[in-house]
Amino acid sequence: MVRRIDVTGAGGVSLAAWEYADPPKSREADSPPGGVLLLHGLMGRASHWAGTARWLSERHRAVALDQRGHGQSDKPADGPYDRGAYVDDAEAALEQLGLAPAVLIGHSMGALTAWQLAARRPDLVRGLIICDMRASALGAASQREWEDWFKSWPVPFATLADVRKWFGEDDPWVERPNPSRGAFFSEVMAEGEDGWRPVFDPAQMLKSRETWVYDAHWEELVQVQCPALVVRGLDGELGRAESQEMVRVLPRGAYAEVPDAGHLVHYDQPEGWRQAIEPFLDGVLAGS
Repeated sequence: MVRRIDVTGAGGVSLAAWEYADPPKSREADSPPGGVLLLHGLMGRASHWAGTARWLSERHRAVALDQRGHGQSDKPADGPYDRGAYVDDAEAALEQLGLAPAVLIGHSMGALTAWQLAARRPDLVRGLIICDMRASALGAASQREWEDWFKSWPVPFATLADVRKWFGEDDPWVERPNPSRGAFFSEVMAEGEDGWRPVFDPAQMLKSRETWVYDAHWEELVQVQCPALVVRGLDGELGRAESQEMVRVLPRGAYAEVPDAGHLVHYDQPEGWRQAIEPFLDGVLAGS
């Protein structure tokens, strides 16, 4: 079962939310309300969470959101694509979907959105999972690297096999063959008359990124009062020292790492990802 639910985000932007399995048919009488909202990273889409959402749905209601500019949600030409818009959208989704108080699971940029919302609206968030997102500023050089990287994409791709090969093997950012990375990017391509292109506008992605890449985000972490789990892939973008500092700063922080995983932790090692987060989730959603 796949079900789309329309959500109205900030400024009237239409957002697509998705359930990838039926929620549990019964709930214990003393079980607390709420569910799980999954937030993808920059360039991602809700379907990247399908595997996670399915096992979550065995015991909890789990919904993944296509954030503005991504997936099947609106991509307004003029935005906005700032931090406030993304956080407002996630807040609207929690309220309209009836998930609050929810556990927020965010990957990369989605994790930043999650902890900023948790800091702003503690009444809506009972738990937080931060997957491979740094709290420190990345700076202007990082943004220039991303601009050059987008220009290097050989679009349009003739076939999805070409997409998988380029992002999994030929992309200069790939240190060694990574089939899961190729699969990740094949999900954000759509076929047109001249071949396969991304479903997002790279210029909008850069606009989204520039609203957080120059700033550090430690202050918002300090304000997160709910239990929070920081998860990193051992070969990901979030280093061990920074991740452990994030745990120290979080008032109720915990740490987990997934071996043999890079930035796309839940794609690289889905079983390791589940083992890392399931005990934390069960504890938070059971009200412990």
